[in-house]
Amino acid sequence: MSQAYKEAGVDIAAGEEAVESMKEAVSATFNPQVLSKLGDFGGLFDLSAVMQKKGPVLVASTDGVGTKVEVARVMDRWDTVGQCLVNHCINDILVQGAEPLFFLDFIGCHKLEPSKVADIVKGMAKACAENGVALLGGETAEMGKVYAEGGYEVAGTIVGVVEKERLLTGSGIKAGDKVFGLPSTGLHTNGYSLARKVLQDKDWIRDLHAGESIGEQLLKVHRCYLSEVKALGESGISVRGLAHVTGGGIRGNFKRVLPDGLGAKLSLKGLSRPPIFDLVAELGGLSFEDMEPAFNLGVGMMIVLRPEDGEKALSLLPELFELGEIVEGHSVEVQS
Repeated sequence: MSQAYKEAGVDIAAGEEAVESMKEAVSATFNPQVLSKLGDFGGLFDLSAVMQKKGPVLVASTDGVGTKVEVARVMDRWDTVGQCLVNHCINDILVQGAEPLFFLDFIGCHKLEPSKVADIVKGMAKACAENGVALLGGETAEMGKVYAEGGYEVAGTIVGVVEKERLLTGSGIKAGDKVFGLPSTGLHTNGYSLARKVLQDKDWIRDLHAGESIGEQLLKVHRCYLSEVKALGESGISVRGLAHVTGGGIRGNFKRVLPDGLGAKLSLKGLSRPPIFDLVAELGGLSFEDMEPAFNLGVGMMIVLRPEDGEKALSLLPELFELGEIVEGHSVEVQS
């Protein structure tokens, strides 16, 4: 291998070692639609089955895990951020009614450490396998002059499909519809810049809160809601709208799926949320108004249903909880 290239900051041998370590996990996500192999210049995916759908529409999204990688660095645990990324991306296209087909990743770093990169990708592969997604390819870039020492960036792109007549656009939402939520596991992949600032003087490894270390709570895997939403559809329940609660909080994300002329009245009263939120609010002296735009506050996915489907949905999904209802107007009100 080129010693000159290594001295310039790029270790090709380390990259090859990382690929070898992740090969088995990545290959396990391949299905008959994958026509390429790990290491090919491009990933190949057979769309024959997709084309048999009625008016198939491809839905794509790109995202990252932000500064959650800084928590992974402090904790020296890298498997969960890969899972978070895939689950986050699945949720984003799920909101439009799509089921995922394949995923592509990007990992940027100051110095490539094979075991860490392999753990990140193995986490991605785990989430892909759990949700029937092919991890089709990716890129690992070692750029010592771009990233800070010890720094990593983790991002990815997902592609899914939905039949055109089944697209969820929010256009069917009406005043009087009920709004429900599914719980989050924690911060998911948003609000970490604020949370890290508030918690910077705590020992994330040794300091406990509610029986777990602070670091463990910060690294909780971003939950995927694919199976729950599919269960609703398969039971005959008409889902009128979905909102994935990410950056912007409950209010900001729910506004994105509402038609003009409609708002919502929502309440988090009585909602049991992961303890990390109360710790951040307490140590940071943060009000509900400070917290709500930055965090999901225990609500990972919001679901709009017809009033007559509410009881059936609650019976089908025991974790589901009612948040409020759709009203005429333009504002989304969220009470603590």
